[in-house]
Amino acid sequence: MPFISFLSYLEFEKKYSTHTVLAYKNDLESFLQFASEKFAYSSIEEIHYPIIRSWIVHLVDSGITNRTINRKISSLKSYYKFLLKTGSIKENPLAKHKALKVAKKIQVPFSEKEIQQVLSLLNESDDFESVRNKLIVELFYSTGIRRAELINIKVQDISISQQTVKVLGKRNKERIIPLLPSVIETIKLYIRFRDEIPTIKDQEFLFISKKGVKIYETLVYRIINSYFSLVSQKVKRSPHILRHSFATHLLSEGADLKAVKELLGHASLASTQVYTHNSIAKLKDVYLKSHPRR
Repeated sequence: MPFISFLSYLEFEKKYSTHTVLAYKNDLESFLQFASEKFAYSSIEEIHYPIIRSWIVHLVDSGITNRTINRKISSLKSYYKFLLKTGSIKENPLAKHKALKVAKKIQVPFSEKEIQQVLSLLNESDDFESVRNKLIVELFYSTGIRRAELINIKVQDISISQQTVKVLGKRNKERIIPLLPSVIETIKLYIRFRDEIPTIKDQEFLFISKKGVKIYETLVYRIINSYFSLVSQKVKRSPHILRHSFATHLLSEGADLKAVKELLGHASLASTQVYTHNSIAKLKDVYLKSHPRR
């Protein structure tokens, strides 16, 4: 299979997730198919920049967004860097390529009121799915974890005595996140309901369905979107917006940027700084309290 050594490198040395490795594979295969059909190339190693440029034009004409095109080119660039490293090529045809311009996406966090309204809705029912869904919302908002991280939490990762959860993040990096007492109480309640499930196939995982199998990403998205659509008019209502809300609300209340970086599992501060957009009300408050001529 083409690219097998590169994909193995991503999986075992770079510690990329299966989902990410598959995305790289699809991008490379898509490009090779284009080069083969349009220009009769059978190997990416032989291809020069004008062919890549033609692919970019083809993608633009197909209506694909600049953001997605940049991601595809990034996959190709990584592959060429790998080929350089292994001595398979002498020059990276993408070395001087500049990414397409992308409009900055403004992520609007949920308000504290909206989150509280959802939790109040979830408090109205006392059954397995309602308690599970409440815990999902609480964990997203109180820890800022990613959707994939939440899905892969194991029962043994929760420490009731230490009030912490162990999370396996990107590139298999572990981090320990403290839990609020209220979240611990929801966990205890959920575990009681979970123990009543007759047959649990995926015993090790914390979050399961009524059928006893591990929950999946689409289900988690539907849970968040369905509840928040009842209280919010925001266009985007996803687990990532809850992560965004967690970081934004912490920073708005004066949390240290480096501490938030560690909680989020970011590799650099630059990734965390996108959450530093304080509300105008907060800025006005600081301004009126701090300006010499207040």
